[in-house]
Amino acid sequence: MTKVLVSWSSGKDSAWALHQLRQSGEYEIAGLLTTVNTAFDRVAMHGTRREVLEAQAAAAGLPLWIVPLPWPCSNPEYEGAMRAACERATGEGIEAIAFGDLFLEDVRRYREERLAGTGPQPVFPLWGMNTAELVRTMLREGVKARIVCVDPKRLPKEFAGRDLDESLLEEFSSEINPCAENGEFHTCAYAGPMFRQEIPIESGEVVERDGFVFADVKLAPDAVGASGASSR
Repeated sequence: MTKVLVSWSSGKDSAWALHQLRQSGEYEIAGLLTTVNTAFDRVAMHGTRREVLEAQAAAAGLPLWIVPLPWPCSNPEYEGAMRAACERATGEGIEAIAFGDLFLEDVRRYREERLAGTGPQPVFPLWGMNTAELVRTMLREGVKARIVCVDPKRLPKEFAGRDLDESLLEEFSSEINPCAENGEFHTCAYAGPMFRQEIPIESGEVVERDGFVFADVKLAPDAVGASGASSR
């Protein structure tokens, strides 16, 4: 089997990519690779707290590979941090990195170009799937995900902090991609077939920052300390 890391944003698409890889029987999952903003100790862009990220890894039964990023972070700094992660991955026999991208050709091309010559090959287990069908398949299979970031230029800010479900999908206009592949929103996955158990979370404050609306999510009080995944 191919030994692979899953590029882990903490959201529904990377979670479903993990599930698809496991279902295929062709991959050995080595861990979850995540970039973390060291100034805020949160997942880059999604804003997911490290404690929730660690709980996800524990629920998935996988080690967490943290790639620390400064804030602000230039593109050369980001690429340097990822090259270092790829070098470490190659040294541990990891042959591929899987991404949850769906159809954006420029994003796929960027990943392919950046990984060229580093060792690990890119894998796209969700590529080309119909997004309207995909999101409903996720929901039927038990995925639960909360919207933690909204681009208010694309989606009303009131959607921040809500769970992605059938009723919410019905509220989307025809311009909104139901999987948010165009950056309309980002989610934090907290239940689904990729996890051993549901992660108890609760919503925190909603803030506007850098042109985006962020809805904080934290572990419920009785879940704090329950995560047990190792960080790399």
